[in-house]
Formats: sequence, C-alpha cells, structure tokens
Amino acid sequence: MKRSVSIMITVLIFSLAVTLIDAFVHPDYFVKIPIKVVFFLALPMLFFIKNKGAFEDFKRLFIWDKNGIIKSLVLGVGIYAVIVTGYFMTRNVIDYSNVTSTLTDGMGITAKNFIYVSLYISLMNSFLEEFFFRGFGFITLKKYKSRKFAYLFSSLLFAIYHIGMLIGMFNFSVLLLLMAGLIVGGCIFNYLNELNDSIYPSWFVHMFANFAINTVGFILFGIL
Repeated sequence: MKRSVSIMITVLIFSLAVTLIDAFVHPDYFVKIPIKVVFFLALPMLFFIKNKGAFEDFKRLFIWDKNGIIKSLVLGVGIYAVIVTGYFMTRNVIDYSNVTSTLTDGMGITAKNFIYVSLYISLMNSFLEEFFFRGFGFITLKKYKSRKFAYLFSSLLFAIYHIGMLIGMFNFSVLLLLMAGLIVGGCIFNYLNELNDSIYPSWFVHMFANFAINTVGFILFGIL
C-alpha cells in the first residue's frame, strides 16, 4: 500500500510540476533538459534504491527481447508513416501556424537549433518519458495496484503532462483531440511493455513517433 501511494504521488507531483513549468515559466528547452532528468529519472530512482525488492523490478525493466524489439521497430515505422501522412492530410484543415512561434517564443527553439532539439526529443526525451510513465508509473505501479488502474493512471498523467507544451499551439477542440490521442497512445505503450515486461518496446515506438513529429517540425520551420 505504501509503495503504491509513493509511486502515485511521485508521478502526479513530478508530471504536474513539469507541466506547470512548461505552461507558466517557459524555460528555454536546453534549460528544461536537466529539470526533466531530475524529475523523470533521478528522483524516481530513489524509490528503487530505497526499496531493495523493487530494485530487482527496476533491472527487469531493461530486459532485452529481440522478437519484441523487432515488432516494435516495425510498428514504429508504421506510426511514423501515419503521423507524417496525417500532417499532409490535415494541414489545410488544422491551423499549424502557431506551432513554430510558440516553440520559439516559449522555449527558445528556432530553425537553427531545432536539429539538436529534435535529436534530444527523439532519443533521450522519449527514454525519460518511457521510464517515468511506463516503467515507473505503469509496470512498477501494476505490481501494487490493479492492472486497469495502472493503465488509466499512467495514460491520463502522460496526457496531462503534455498540456503545458501544447497549450497555445492549437485551438481548444484540437487540443482536446490531441489529449484523447495521448491517452490512447499511453494505453498502447503500456500494452506493448506489458507483453515484454520491459520499457524497450514503447521506447522504440515512442522514438519513431517523435521522429515523425520532428519531421513535421522540420517542414514547419522551413528546413525541409
């Protein structure tokens, strides 16, 4: 009971903290990187270090399953194609004009540094989010709470966490649609990890989803 409460409070407070920092402080993206490393990796690690039995669970999060990885890579390529195709299909319907200005004004992301930001987002940021929301907030939580609760809790917090980044980029109806998509996406990531009891599957799929989003970013910044 104490461990489940500890996990839930940690995920809730840390994800909301990063969301509020994004929404109201608007730090440059390169300033936010160490903040996310602390909140999404360093501090949650204290749970595994403090609880000896839980540290074995931590090590199992990084079990390498070749078949699972290959399937995840194939799924990731498919998701990349869907997201990029979806952009081209909706660019005359959805207003994307505020995306680059919000990134520049709110986070200091410009066409000149976007290549570095995109590499971090795709490789490192995807890992931090998968470790925090799926490895810690789902796989570990599921050992102490019901499966359904862990699915809903981690996916909902994963979606809420993105509000701080997305607010101002899109109108309210599009934002709600994106939130719903993030909740569904979070559930899919949970399912992929549940099949392997590891964070690698969702990390690879998440990575390719970010590759796709960054491809759209390159187009919006006029780089491509």
